[in-house]
Amino acid sequence: MQSPWNSKALAGKKALVVGIANEWSLAWAIAQNLKELGADLAFTFVGDALERRVRPLAEKIGAEIVAPLNVQSEVDQAALFQQIEEKWGKLDILIHSVAFANREDLEGRFVSTSKAGFLNAVDVSAYSLVELARRSEPLMKKAGGGSIITLTYLGATRAVPNYNVMGVAKAALEACVRYLAVDLGPEKIRINGISAGPVKTLAAAGIKNFRNMLAAAEEKTPLKENITASEVGALAAFLCTDAGKHTTGANYFVDSGAHIL
Repeated sequence: MQSPWNSKALAGKKALVVGIANEWSLAWAIAQNLKELGADLAFTFVGDALERRVRPLAEKIGAEIVAPLNVQSEVDQAALFQQIEEKWGKLDILIHSVAFANREDLEGRFVSTSKAGFLNAVDVSAYSLVELARRSEPLMKKAGGGSIITLTYLGATRAVPNYNVMGVAKAALEACVRYLAVDLGPEKIRINGISAGPVKTLAAAGIKNFRNMLAAAEEKTPLKENITASEVGALAAFLCTDAGKHTTGANYFVDSGAHIL
């Protein structure tokens, strides 16, 4: 019997990658791994500044679709999925790497979080997964099933200094994964989260004392080393292949064992 985990395990699969900001993004590392296994890619961007960063990466990797997407805009969402349907007629993979919170809500005391900041963080970081999954469902049904991957962090279940409202948003995100797994499972659509340890990304730059988090991870984790973005990408790609066909509703850690301490 041929192993489903091979160099062309995703040949012919269509993958939408949401959340690439630059070459340091976890979403970019995931996209590279998907491409290596044969998937065709669609990228999104938010605003002119990020478009200037994303388009060169899309050209470098041969992405077939590059489109604007503010996850809080129903107009953007509708236009994107219409383009995917017209271009591909189906969707096999959705990578959700989207999170945002106001800088002031990531510092100081969590109790000081504004209502507007709280709602915005949960809307962008968690509810966007629900909306994108809902729009992906009919296209994944046409593909005979699909795989959705989202990115989370240990701050969803532990109180992490300077993570604050984002920890609450990630907790909501992980709950969404479980409920979406139940709803989408009958259509053979799987959804899982990947909880990465500290790694240098644009989002991480907004976390106060992030360098201290990196140093602590290297010193205290069971494996005594920090992770790389490519390791997150490799796990995501694996979960999208048939080798992960019976994995859904789960949260997988790539953190050198930090979550067990």
